[in-house]
Amino acid sequence: MKKQTLIWVTVFAVTMGIFEGAVVVYLRALFYPNGFEFPLVPIENQLAITELIRELASLFMLLSVGVLAGKTVSQRFAWFIYSFAIWDIIYYIFLYLILGWPESLLTLDVLFLLPVMWIGPVITPIIASVLMIILALMIVYFEILLKRKEWLLLILGAVIIFASFIWDFSRFLIVDINWEEIQNKSLSDNLFDLSLIYIPERFPWIIFILGVSTLLFTFYLIYRRNSKSFRS
Repeated sequence: MKKQTLIWVTVFAVTMGIFEGAVVVYLRALFYPNGFEFPLVPIENQLAITELIRELASLFMLLSVGVLAGKTVSQRFAWFIYSFAIWDIIYYIFLYLILGWPESLLTLDVLFLLPVMWIGPVITPIIASVLMIILALMIVYFEILLKRKEWLLLILGAVIIFASFIWDFSRFLIVDINWEEIQNKSLSDNLFDLSLIYIPERFPWIIFILGVSTLLFTFYLIYRRNSKSFRS
């Protein structure tokens, strides 16, 4: 692993996290002057679409860094998740320093908006980010090439964690909504309108822990297969 690559990818991710946090500071000053809370306040469709585009663009920015920094598929993946994780952690640090938010690591936040709203305590994306940093450094420092089984387990763990983030909002859509009353609207309009009355009830910790455990088990398999490299 080239130290120069690590330094500059880290610099990019840190500054991107600050930019992302700055955007949220502006949005909260406009729409949540008394502090962020659920349910979400209404915003114009144009702004909502712009926010979705911004989130998508952020993913492509991080992906482009991974592609440029890595030489193999495994390395590119590693640099992508590394920059993603640093970006996410710095984002919360910046918000805490500027706004004094989140009040605690258990404060609920809107983590993402695509394809539906992701909800979770702040500590959950931080835990996921720490795991991504560990995996990324394992891959790039020891030049590990992931095997098919390891890829599948990593994907499975990520999907389970993703399911935990969308679980409560999806339950809200399925259980608590009378779809016959809103069937004349488009799906995008429905989701937008429903997000304005949604208040999170509970986070599925068991599902999240299952996803984290799957990732940790995969890390163990990677370590065991490459134990000689780790010890040298």
